[in-house]
Amino acid sequence: MNREQKYRLLTQASPEEMAALTDLVARSPWRQKFHVQPATGLLNDPNGFCFYAGEYHLFYQWFPLGTYHGMKYWYHTKSKDLVHWHNEGIAIAPGDPLDSHGAYSGSGIVKDNKLYLMYTGNTRDQDWNRQPYQCLATMDESGLVKKRSEPLIANIPQGYTDHFRDPKVWKDEDMYRCVIGAQRQDLTGAAVVYESPDLIKWQLRGEIKTGLNGFGYMWECPDYYELDGNGVLIFSPQGLDPEGERYHNIYQSGYVIGRPLNRDTLEFDHGNFDELDRGFDFYAPQTMEDEKGRRILVAWMGQPEVDYPTDSHGWAHCLTIPRELKIDQGQVIQQPVPELQLLRGQPMEIEDKITSEVRTYKGLTGTCYEMICEFHDIKADVVGIAIRASEHEQTVIKYDRKRSALTLDRSASGEPVGQEYGMTRSCHMDGEQLKLHLFVDISSVELFVNDGSAVFTSRIFPQPGSEGIRVFTEGGSADIAVTKWDLEQAVDLKKGEY
Repeated sequence: MNREQKYRLLTQASPEEMAALTDLVARSPWRQKFHVQPATGLLNDPNGFCFYAGEYHLFYQWFPLGTYHGMKYWYHTKSKDLVHWHNEGIAIAPGDPLDSHGAYSGSGIVKDNKLYLMYTGNTRDQDWNRQPYQCLATMDESGLVKKRSEPLIANIPQGYTDHFRDPKVWKDEDMYRCVIGAQRQDLTGAAVVYESPDLIKWQLRGEIKTGLNGFGYMWECPDYYELDGNGVLIFSPQGLDPEGERYHNIYQSGYVIGRPLNRDTLEFDHGNFDELDRGFDFYAPQTMEDEKGRRILVAWMGQPEVDYPTDSHGWAHCLTIPRELKIDQGQVIQQPVPELQLLRGQPMEIEDKITSEVRTYKGLTGTCYEMICEFHDIKADVVGIAIRASEHEQTVIKYDRKRSALTLDRSASGEPVGQEYGMTRSCHMDGEQLKLHLFVDISSVELFVNDGSAVFTSRIFPQPGSEGIRVFTEGGSADIAVTKWDLEQAVDLKKGEY
């Protein structure tokens, strides 16, 4: 693909091209019902997630003209309840001297009744050398966005390559601070801290001093926050090799947790790196603190450099549902925000005991639902459920007591995706109780295990007729309790699509 095509602006597309692309997307059988998704083209990192002027504001990386990573815009959607999202259109359009080749990822913070949006402007010179700038745009309560003509941070610090991006800003009692994802000259990843008294004048402080030496070749989308007396650094390291059940996606996202960051020395005393999500399709998470004091996370439900079945339909990817983060015994726990219950229809409830068999139940079917399936008094070797099932398709979640492992298997989930990275994902688990909390949309499943002690996020691409739900045990018995709610439509694509 030539550079002119890759870095096309939306204004360079004709009305006829956009009409054809919109029609192609509308005919896709895998459009979501309650996940944020692009009107056309490619969505990736969530950006600028914050609570401002009485509403939740969420932006995302968007290339409208194709499903490859081209000229990136910031697209704006907002919500009063974290459930019903209303599209507001483009917030930051690239093409100016500081973002001539894309408005890359960043974050938002409220100051003086305005929303300050700090992002990386991507530029290229005539020899195609990259120069990143850390830029600023402000949005007022009317939704009007203005870009600042001068960069906040114009230069790459000594010792780092041009992979220097994704500022995440926060406010301490004494200072504003931001952390930026970086690559050192020796091609290892790092997180670099700047500080500012006013969000305009920024001074380099240095790297966060972690115990992760040579841990991947680039750290994308870093995010630091403190909760319940703990410091948490979230980031997406690229270049990790698989280790046992971990690190099997092309790129990973996870966290380290420990004592709060020492603001003077930037020393961070922490534990081991742990993946935030054990599924196939989770990357570039971003968190925010809302007006209720909750720490909420949203991530890109996708992976870079992986082809997806919707690519040929003119669109790709979506965002995860919002998740509240808590800390329990040194672990970050993720739970779906309770506002999602607004989407629930009437519950369907089942209680049963099954022994070495597969059970289906009348009415227990669907393509868009929330379901809680609990297994009690597990005496079987294996228990589990199969969703979006038909004669030839199913997505299987099973707990193997002998192996002490919970596994998500999408080898028969429909159109394949990412086969080169494996078709199963697993994590360690044991015990005689199991709670599976699922959010199933037309082309995705988000699984919260045992109240968020593990989470699996995955895209799946079954045929529309694959609606079955099966509950099973192997080699013994278990008591089951199932509650299922069909979920209402919550996606708004009628306003401000472009």
